Amino acid sequence: MDNEILYFLRKRIYYLIKNKYKGIEKRMKIRRAAAVMAAKITGYMCKKMGRQGVTWAGKIALKLCPDILEQLSSQVREKIFVVCGTNGKTTTNNMLCAALEKEGKKVICNHTGSNMLNGVVAAFVLGAKWNGVLDADYACIEVDEASTRYVFPAIHPDYMVMTNLFRDQLDRYGEIDITMNILEEMIKKVPDMKVIVNGDDALSTYLVMDSGNPYVTYGISKPVMRSATNEIREGRFCKKCGERLQYSFYHYSQLGDYECPGCGFRRPDIQYDAGDVKVGEQLSFRVENNLLVANYKGFYNVYNILAAYAALRTAGFSGEHFNDMLREFNPENGRMEQFRIQGTGVMLNLAKNPAGFNQNISAVMQDTAPKDIIIVINDNAQDGRDISWLWDVDFDLLKEESIKSITVSGIRCEDMRLRLKYVDIPSILESDLEKAVRDRVKDGTGNLYVLVNYTALFATRNILKKLEEEKK
Repeated sequence: MDNEILYFLRKRIYYLIKNKYKGIEKRMKIRRAAAVMAAKITGYMCKKMGRQGVTWAGKIALKLCPDILEQLSSQVREKIFVVCGTNGKTTTNNMLCAALEKEGKKVICNHTGSNMLNGVVAAFVLGAKWNGVLDADYACIEVDEASTRYVFPAIHPDYMVMTNLFRDQLDRYGEIDITMNILEEMIKKVPDMKVIVNGDDALSTYLVMDSGNPYVTYGISKPVMRSATNEIREGRFCKKCGERLQYSFYHYSQLGDYECPGCGFRRPDIQYDAGDVKVGEQLSFRVENNLLVANYKGFYNVYNILAAYAALRTAGFSGEHFNDMLREFNPENGRMEQFRIQGTGVMLNLAKNPAGFNQNISAVMQDTAPKDIIIVINDNAQDGRDISWLWDVDFDLLKEESIKSITVSGIRCEDMRLRLKYVDIPSILESDLEKAVRDRVKDGTGNLYVLVNYTALFATRNILKKLEEEKK
């Protein structure tokens, strides 16, 4: 009799738990679907009003369903990549996404570069179906370094691409050691995550080695071009023992071939090594006996391409379609993005810290044809209020006959004009950005470069798209 009662009770408890779980699961699905629907409507309305809308979509989704990122990311069928680092995240992430799609995979990606928590959430909710179901084999997610604290525990990435670590927005991030501490803490929380690291960057390499996570390296083992810039080299001292690092050569900033005379810390062996690098109107290099060719400028893009290639190969793909991806890949969202306005070729590029700006200047100077430049500097919260970094940029390199005019615009246009004045470069001040572009299109060389920092990017891109469409 006792056994019968015990059996009955066990069956009853199992039935109650099962039905309660079903009820919880049903409520989760309803809440997730409601959050996705609200986010999609928010994103649509923002775009109709001419706003980007991505971060608002993520914010709304989190309000309605706080664990929506965990729920949606768990539906990714195969692997999740994250891309971190100071410069090159958006381009590398978008290239990797395009490469995976060339392999026939369905991929979730935050293409716009919205890389804080709300932007990451938005990538998943806007990519999901209306019922809250995600149809994706892979995810490629660019993540702001400080935001890894919120993103990593939710999505548990399988792979991480580390591009580089430079000084960036001191009032937001503090000194670079703070960023490194955050990243190392979060990398260690995902011990099985494999890191694809830029071996030419002593800071990134030390960070990854110290974390204990498995890693692979990419880099450029031979000097390509002598840097004309006098950059602040963040990694000049060994993070392991404090001794000054010795370099056999630099590519730019602290990227190069380094070794510590004190403790022996050195540039690691490079698994994905770019050789025979050519920089000019197009980029080309060899890796694993494959010749990769891309129709855009900027030596720094060699690293972006190499990082995406190394990540794809690390995930087990052969890379046979990678060149096809490069031929079709069009950098968007202000990363070497091209426009055509009334016969004038316009190149838009983001430049938000000394290392990035110096590389932008180098890319501009590769073009020896007559050209005009517009520089747009804002100091909104997302840019960082402190713009003292402008004094670490080598603007004196713009003293070239081929540069026929420089126009400064944005909230801090006066500061930018003063910075140029200190290197004896005259500039035109025009706070109305649309007028500045129209003037250069009307009276310029027909070859215009527009360099902007972060919050100026979306507005500038909208202006250029509008002007491009006017005469069509």
